[in-house]
Amino acid sequence: MAKEFLPTQYTLQSVKTGKEFDDEGWTLEAPGECEATLIRAVYNKQQLEVKDPSYGIFRFADWLPVHKMLDGSSAPVTYKSEGLANHLGLTNLYITFSGYWPEKGVTMRTCSFKETEAFTVGGRLNGSTNKVLVVASAGNTARAFARVCSDNNIPLLLCVPEDNINALWFDEPIKDNVRLVVTRSGSDYFDAIHLSNIACELDQFIAEGGAKNVARRDGMGTTTLSAVTEIGRIPDYYFQAVGSGTGAIAAWEANLRLIEDGRYGSNKMQLMVSQNVPFLPIHDAWKAQSRKMLPLDDDLARRQVEEIDAKVLSNRKPPYPIFGGLYDAMNDAGGDVLTATNEEATAAGKLFEETEGNDIHPAAAVATATLINAVKDGVVNKDDLIMLNITGGGEERLKRDKEVTYLKPLHVFEINPSLEEVEDVMKTLF
Repeated sequence: MAKEFLPTQYTLQSVKTGKEFDDEGWTLEAPGECEATLIRAVYNKQQLEVKDPSYGIFRFADWLPVHKMLDGSSAPVTYKSEGLANHLGLTNLYITFSGYWPEKGVTMRTCSFKETEAFTVGGRLNGSTNKVLVVASAGNTARAFARVCSDNNIPLLLCVPEDNINALWFDEPIKDNVRLVVTRSGSDYFDAIHLSNIACELDQFIAEGGAKNVARRDGMGTTTLSAVTEIGRIPDYYFQAVGSGTGAIAAWEANLRLIEDGRYGSNKMQLMVSQNVPFLPIHDAWKAQSRKMLPLDDDLARRQVEEIDAKVLSNRKPPYPIFGGLYDAMNDAGGDVLTATNEEATAAGKLFEETEGNDIHPAAAVATATLINAVKDGVVNKDDLIMLNITGGGEERLKRDKEVTYLKPLHVFEINPSLEEVEDVMKTLF
């Protein structure tokens, strides 16, 4: 059974105007504002008290907008690197690992930091809603939400591109309260998002909200909380691969709270985020110094997504331009958008396994590759305090240890289906 605890006390705040307001239960936007802005949780406790590891992700509950704890969570773990650090000549490299690595004390059964989002989003849901949660995903997020919602009896509709369903593996079968639909082969994450938006027009469904959901961002921010409370101060650099950039936004927000805490320093980590060549929409906008995303042909984008190994980094419409989004985070904290090829990422993943002792996901290998290049190019110095956010790993090991099963789709949609078609299908599923 989950441990009892008091719901976290917080209000919500518009990033654009600073206006504070109460959470009405599933508030995703600032009420009465003209311009699109993210909202942010403002916690009653200014100083974070970390609970013992048995609480899992909820050891950071002081800074999570949750009403309850769910069963089965594991928090990210941070440790000082020796193998990779020595190979690169770095003296202060810390690795924050989310995935399956029992010896390090982290046992995320889906091997991805997306579990940090799924547990906190589920913890934000209160019992008064009878609606079905809707999540669109390129793979890892769907796997995490399916596992967490299945184990905690939360009704869930997943929308995933058909070409990505090999990511929906599990160490135990998923219960019937979780239903999977897909967009046909050749579609991408944006098409899955579009399908989820259509479903959310129907009364029985509620949008998870993506980057707009404070629980998702603050759940992801536990990677930074793990690092800083373990190290004792805020790092100089933060390395992570990004598709939407929500994890980097979360890291920035956690950084701001840690400055207010007063015990860990007053600096802002430079956000060294990375993308997988040739799919580079965030990189291209940042290099053009543009708040707006640059035009990108749909068919070209789909072809580029087919080429990249890190499929989870394939968001065509990330929360980059919105107030409080990635553009603002990077302008405030400093940093850069870096790139890595499939070949560079593959080599980096092998190097990580050789030097640190565990396999990592392609997206984490992209981040590692850009750290390697940053060291070579003199972008970072050998004594800089660096946090490398390994957002997924241990999958090969878990699959050696356990037999896995796959979640099968219940319907395949064409790209851009009609509301009537979606409604007819949903009647058969829920």
